[in-house]
Amino acid sequence: MTMDSLNRLDISAKHERDFRRTILIVDDEPVNLRLLGNILGDEYDIDFAQSADEAISIIQSEKDAISLVLLDLHMPGKSGFAVLDEMRADKDLHNIPVVVVTTDKDAEVESLHRGAVDFLGKPYDKPEVIKARIGRAIELFIDKTIIGATGIDRLTGLMTKDFFFQYCQEYDKFHPEQQVDALVVDLSKFHLINDLYGRNFGDSVLKAMAEGIRTIARTFGGVACRHDADCFYLYIEHQKDYEYLKKTLIDKLFEVMNTTKARLRIGVYPDLYRSCSLQQRFDRALQACNTLSRNAHDTEVAVYDNEMHEKELYEGHLLADIGAALENNQISVAFQPKYDIGGEQPVLCGSEALIRWKHPKFGYVQPDFFVPLFEENGQIKELDRFVWSETARQIRRWKDMYGLTVPVSVNVSRADIFAPDLLDFLSGIVAENGLENSDLSLEITETAYTDSVTSIVEVVNEIRSRGFKVAMDDFGKGYSSLNMLTNLPIDALKLDMGFIKDIAIDNKEMHIVEFILEVADFLGVPVIAEGVNTYEQYHLLKKAECDIIQGFYFSKPLTSAEFGSLIERNRGLIRC
Repeated sequence: MTMDSLNRLDISAKHERDFRRTILIVDDEPVNLRLLGNILGDEYDIDFAQSADEAISIIQSEKDAISLVLLDLHMPGKSGFAVLDEMRADKDLHNIPVVVVTTDKDAEVESLHRGAVDFLGKPYDKPEVIKARIGRAIELFIDKTIIGATGIDRLTGLMTKDFFFQYCQEYDKFHPEQQVDALVVDLSKFHLINDLYGRNFGDSVLKAMAEGIRTIARTFGGVACRHDADCFYLYIEHQKDYEYLKKTLIDKLFEVMNTTKARLRIGVYPDLYRSCSLQQRFDRALQACNTLSRNAHDTEVAVYDNEMHEKELYEGHLLADIGAALENNQISVAFQPKYDIGGEQPVLCGSEALIRWKHPKFGYVQPDFFVPLFEENGQIKELDRFVWSETARQIRRWKDMYGLTVPVSVNVSRADIFAPDLLDFLSGIVAENGLENSDLSLEITETAYTDSVTSIVEVVNEIRSRGFKVAMDDFGKGYSSLNMLTNLPIDALKLDMGFIKDIAIDNKEMHIVEFILEVADFLGVPVIAEGVNTYEQYHLLKKAECDIIQGFYFSKPLTSAEFGSLIERNRGLIRC
């Protein structure tokens, strides 16, 4: 690899020395082996073979380490052509460059046809010529297999992720004893920078981050890439601490942003013994990064440890067991009552369907843990549709038992919204149970609206045109503005419980809640508050004229039988 290539890839000169290549010299004459070994041994590691069979055996066993074969054609037994033919026929060997050495000038064309990349005649040329031609053959081989297949990120000048992983694999191959760290660096809430200051400024921030990342890679003998929009990967020699890394990046960001408020999340997987694959190392570094809150006030570093590994194994078990859970009735639906508090006395007016999982090994698994897990891998649709179907059947059972319909809301994840058969499925389970579409309310999270406003609005308009009621769930958890509410098609607004837990007389949280209630009232949209667990919270919300509440103050989530008993006790008082 030339220095131009090294500079182009942001690899320090150190790595030119690190990547000492191995050449296999194949010749039946010991004097030729010694001569070529003396010429090349100061720049390369040398292996020797004195027959075609020995050469093929070495190439097959050392294919990942050999960078070039210097091959004599005329040997006792099989000729060098046999080596060329066997290498060309083997998909694992055919890319290793072969330079043919022989006194037979007429064999040059045939050697090239059989896969040789160059030809050296005997007697040998000057040592400098041999070195130059071999160096060029290796350089072209590297360019073809790695550089040519990938490249450089145009914005930051760092490696692209494809080349990065190829290069890291090369590094591992030639440094099997080196202790290394895989790092993931993420700029928290980068999308807000683009939204507030424009894409050009956002690009300048990314370039500053890349410059800091490049400095770290050069300092610690490593390489780096831009993996995604605001996410960078680093592969460096193992560090005892990461203070220099943090300071370098924050200083670079300060130069552009003129603020110390930029927050980074840094995840580290220190693989001291190469105990897992390269991809697994960065997956674990990313897992460590994701344990850090995007709302943190300081740049933080999380190092993957045994606790995270146990969590990873736990998640793996859950993901593998979802099919059995549905088949073996481990998944059930609970119902948390909703109360209309607009009158003198609270009145039962519906419920929310909540998923429950009783695992045969782990017991009850918290929904806050497994629902995001299944959202990430796409299995949430299967779970959601089970809940929807079971909820529709239960509404029908209560109607048959008590002669009235209690509306129930169900959660709709982002993965569900754009399913082409969403409306057909919902309408089907409603019709199958003899219900009205309005009996099944749909709760869609605020983040789903803010992630893709135009597309979501089109889908929600279609859902509402079919008679389904739609509530925006977890309002206040995302980044939507109150102004958005004037354009969003919703039938109810459900406050995130984070607003409710800290409300008190005349405090900031209560003022925000009161303001949202006023805006919702102006728009004619009822507000549902969840997570109401104390009398004080209930009293403040009632005084502020909140419409509906749910939470432990009135009731924990109930089984279908328990909720049926609640209907029985409140018969005649239910406001549906």
